[in-house]
Formats: sequence, C-alpha cells, structure tokens
Amino acid sequence: MITRQTILATCYAINPYKGSEDAMGWNFVYQIARFRKVIAITRENNRPHIEKFIAENPDSVYQNMQFLYFDLPYWMRFWKKGSRGAMLYYYIWQKGIIPFIRKQKLDFDIVHNVNFHNNWTPSFLWKLKKPMVWGPVGHHPLIPKQYLKDYSRKYFIKDRIAWMVKNFFWQFPSSLKKTVKYSDHIWCMNSSVPEKLNIEQEKYIIHPSVASEDFYRKDEIPLKSDFTVISVGRFVPLKGFDLTIRSFARFLHGLSDENRKKCKLLLVGTGEQRSLYQSLIERYSMENFIQIIEWVDRAALMRLYETSSVFLFPSHEGAGMVIPEALSFGLPVVCIQNEGPGEFITHECGFAIPKQAYNETVTGLSNALSRLFSENDLLAEMSKGARTHYLKKFSWNKRGEHLNDIYNKL
Repeated sequence: MITRQTILATCYAINPYKGSEDAMGWNFVYQIARFRKVIAITRENNRPHIEKFIAENPDSVYQNMQFLYFDLPYWMRFWKKGSRGAMLYYYIWQKGIIPFIRKQKLDFDIVHNVNFHNNWTPSFLWKLKKPMVWGPVGHHPLIPKQYLKDYSRKYFIKDRIAWMVKNFFWQFPSSLKKTVKYSDHIWCMNSSVPEKLNIEQEKYIIHPSVASEDFYRKDEIPLKSDFTVISVGRFVPLKGFDLTIRSFARFLHGLSDENRKKCKLLLVGTGEQRSLYQSLIERYSMENFIQIIEWVDRAALMRLYETSSVFLFPSHEGAGMVIPEALSFGLPVVCIQNEGPGEFITHECGFAIPKQAYNETVTGLSNALSRLFSENDLLAEMSKGARTHYLKKFSWNKRGEHLNDIYNKL
C-alpha cells in the first residue's frame, strides 16, 4: 500500500444521499480514501449534502478526504435547468476545472476523472501532466428496434439521434482522441468500450463499475414460501419493463390456479411510461398479480429485496446499479444477454436471454422464471451463487481494491 500518494479526483456528480451516478461518485471517493489521500473536486451544489453526511456518519476514512467545490460563473450556466443541458455544462465544467486546479497549487500524484461515466465526452485532466486514470466509462448500447415496438416513434427517433451523436464524438473530435491517447489507464465498464474508442490493449481493463453496500449481512438465504419477482428502475423504454410485464404474464398463464396464488411481480419505480405499463397489466388481466410501487426510500427497498425470490431485469442499458443490490440479497437475476447486465452475471447466479425476436425474448424470460419457480434446488443453488458472486465482485470494498491495484501499477 502506497499511502504517500495523493489522488486528484474529479467527480461532477457526488451525493451520498442519492443513488446512481451521485452514489457512485461518493463511493468511489470513499474507496480511494481507504488506501490513499484524495482531493475530490465537485460542484458547489453538492457541498451541503457531503458536509451533512460526514457530520452525521463519523468515519476515520474521512481524514484522507479533502473536497473542493467549483462551478462556472452564473452567466455561463444560467441556462442549465436540472438535467437539461447537463452534458454541455459538464463539457464546459471539465475545461474550467483545469485553471481552477492550477490556481489552488495543489500537491498530487495521480489524476482521476471519475464521472460522468460516459465514454463519449472528453476529460482534460491530461493537461495537468500527471499519470491519468479515466473511468469507469461506458455507454448504453443501441436498443434493438424490436424492443421499441411499444413506444412512440418520437422516442425511437430520439434514441437513434443520440446514437449518431455518440458515434460522431467517438470518431471525430480531437479532444476525445487526446483523452484516450494521454490516459495511462482506462477503466472500461463493458466489452463494447475498447472497440468504440479504439484503445490499445495494454491501456485498459474491462471491469464492472457498479457495486452496492451489503444490506443483507446474513449467512443463509432462506427459501421463501411465496414466489415474488421484483424489478426496480425508472419507467423509461431503456429499462425494458414491457418485457418484464409480458414475460411474467406468460409465466403465470402456464401455472395452475393454485400455483398462481403463490406468485406476484413488484415493479418499483416511476416515470413517463407508467400509464403504458398500467395498460399492459390490464390487457393481460394481471391486476391481482402485478403491483406498481412508487419510489420508496432505500431502507424500504432493501426490505422488498429481502422478501423477494428473483430479480427480473430485461434492461437495455450498459450498466445497472440495481444488479449488485439484487445479488447482495441472493436474488438470481434474469436479464438480456447484452453489454450491461448480461455481462454482470454468470450461469451460476442467473439467466441471460439472447437478443432475438421480441416474442422469443419474452418466451426465454418466462421460461427462466418457470424453471426457478418449479425447481427448488435450482433456485436455492442460484440464490447461493448470487450472494457469492456479489461478495467476490460487486461489493464496494472490491471496487476499492481494484482502484488500489490500478494506482499501484501507475
């Protein structure tokens, strides 16, 4: 362990009270601080949350953490409202932190661009002329056309335009090419990243970025009397809840009336497609078996995981923060074989259904549920495998150890 090293980490999004990108920002900084000193630079709006959390949750690791806050002048950011304009502002913010860092006259050994976690916007930390880590970075893959049949033409066009924009950045701007060229190590979230960025083999490693705290903390995973399937996420086309509903309905229709009484599906989330999903539930007469639960606090969500049997997540994204959470509770994962969740699981802890025609995908997902319902030994084996897989690969401490290895090699 090289305790004398100091890491300068830029974390645009960091909030210990939130999930997704913000939670990852906080946990990455914390894991760096387990082994080294870290100077974390983030936005001013994150300051009250960080200071409040540190005050409420004393920890000796905080002694290795220093936070600096930077924002562009108001006249350069008045147009940014919430997520609107976030990517453009992030690009400008990334450029602005370079002179800010230089003015602070900080002493550090390695620079690390932690988030946003996308691989199509550049970092300028290489200008500081220190060994540089970029990532974890990745992207959502293109959603196959057949999986957008339930959604508006407008969304399909929007998704394709976004893909074209990403491809433009991957191929043309010199700023992104310089980021790749001058990075000493690139942490790729999945297998599609090195191909898109054309990275030299010795400069990158493919390693999952997502992780979870261990909320379960028990040695045994009991077999439940009921069969509860759970799926968690925003109600947007990317998450594939249409597949979730249809595959559960097909699974249920293959059961006897007595066995149906043991089964239910919990959809935890909210978003723009809620009315569509509600209409699908009604179309398949699933009102008594599928329950939509609006967003709940994390403690309540953990209780739902604990009482569930399987995690059904046919998402099209390139990551999936909820996968480690589900695995930590010993929930076998049923997903699509893709560059995101499909690369996170193994045959010992779940089923990854190949991308294929829509109805065949629904059949594959429902067949996986049928096997887990009818084969108690398989369910028990995969539950144990899910918990083991989490402990080996998806705890935050494992992410910290991986970071430590990266810095040691630099």
